[in-house]
Amino acid sequence: MKANLGILLVSVLVALVVGSLSLFVVDQRQNAIVFRLGEVVNIKKDPGLYFKVPLLDNVRNFDVRILTIDTAEPERFLTSEKKNVLVDLFVKWRITDVRQYYVSVQGNESLAQTRLLQTINDGMRAEFGNRTVHEVVSGERDKIMDLMRDKANEDAKTIGVEVLDVRLKRVDLPQEVSVDVYRRMEAERKRVANELRSTGAAESEKIRADADRQREVIIAEAYRAAQRIKGEGDGKATAIYSRAYQQDAEFYAFYRSLEAYKSSFRGRNDVLVLEPNSDFFKYFRSLGKPAK
Repeated sequence: MKANLGILLVSVLVALVVGSLSLFVVDQRQNAIVFRLGEVVNIKKDPGLYFKVPLLDNVRNFDVRILTIDTAEPERFLTSEKKNVLVDLFVKWRITDVRQYYVSVQGNESLAQTRLLQTINDGMRAEFGNRTVHEVVSGERDKIMDLMRDKANEDAKTIGVEVLDVRLKRVDLPQEVSVDVYRRMEAERKRVANELRSTGAAESEKIRADADRQREVIIAEAYRAAQRIKGEGDGKATAIYSRAYQQDAEFYAFYRSLEAYKSSFRGRNDVLVLEPNSDFFKYFRSLGKPAK
């Protein structure tokens, strides 16, 4: 009885070991290659539980999610102006053909990343060499990224991967070049500022001259209008005086004489030397005479 139980336990244990060696799982994020004595015999792309021949077959899983290559240090490239620029970039890629990926780079992710970076760096060197600093920094940056993605993807197909995106995170000038560039930028900004100031001063003088001209015109027109109004008033006053004189010449002469007396004897210390029988005292002499 004990012997039969031992045999049963051994059989169950052997069955479990054989079962564990015969089964493998493929995750939905992975593809698997089944090797038999070192040769590729099958590719498993769908997730699930699969069987393999124990001791003869072995399985290797590959991550088919989107992976990222992020450069640790900026790469140095030369522009068409013979100026160095430092470029920091990252690459998005994934495995599309695990068999080709294994054959090309032995399934080594580091080798695949090195191959992709070499392709991208060669393309970047060519593209930057045909463009100025301004173009690579802002003018044609998007165009360069699209070209790099397409070129890198063409080469990536030969190793069973796909390049989804190439992005330039930063494009900077080296420190020794930045100082000169900033100085030139500062000089250019000062030149533009001085030019704007000169233009503003000229416009200011022009505006002031026009304002002064308008002021003189307005004053001249106002003076002309004032003189016209004054002349019209004097004319009306003369007409009134004329009509008053025609109505009673003696009263008008008397009124005018009173105005003259008022103006002449305004101050107490005023002295007036005239003949006593002068016409100026005509109405003083007639004060005691009865009116006619």
